[in-house]
Amino acid sequence: MTILTCADINLEQLQHLLGKFKLNIQLVAADQEIPGSWFGDSEAGIIKNNLHIRMDTPVHSALHESCHYICMDSTRRKHLHTDAGGDYDEENGVCYLQILLADYIEGFGRERMFSDMDEWGYTFRLGSSKAWFNEDAEDAKQWLLAHAIINENEQPLYNLRK
Repeated sequence: MTILTCADINLEQLQHLLGKFKLNIQLVAADQEIPGSWFGDSEAGIIKNNLHIRMDTPVHSALHESCHYICMDSTRRKHLHTDAGGDYDEENGVCYLQILLADYIEGFGRERMFSDMDEWGYTFRLGSSKAWFNEDAEDAKQWLLAHAIINENEQPLYNLRK
């Protein structure tokens, strides 16, 4: 199975979702390097509140970088350029949130997110993103709750971490 890219989804739907977090999508031409991309190639880039993608950018990458923006504190967000940084707990919160947000993209959803994360090479001690999410991610959920990013029903509150 190939990883779902931004060409495979409705970008207006992605912009609507990310716009609730005050993020803007900046579409980059196919032959151009993606500004702010940590991994390079087709991976999403983030500079302040601008998510840079191409049509070949994996959807999981677009959501992952967006979730870094959402989950970092306001001081880091103000100076964000390429390297989101963050600690272990924040990274887990980012991964958990990107799985939740996948359900808000028609034609994507969490099952496809699990598959694409595993295919891309995310690593979890239980061997897969789905096993981690279902069996080992309570700390990530609690982190998101503590920062008022999601509610008890795992729905986004459309807040940025303070």
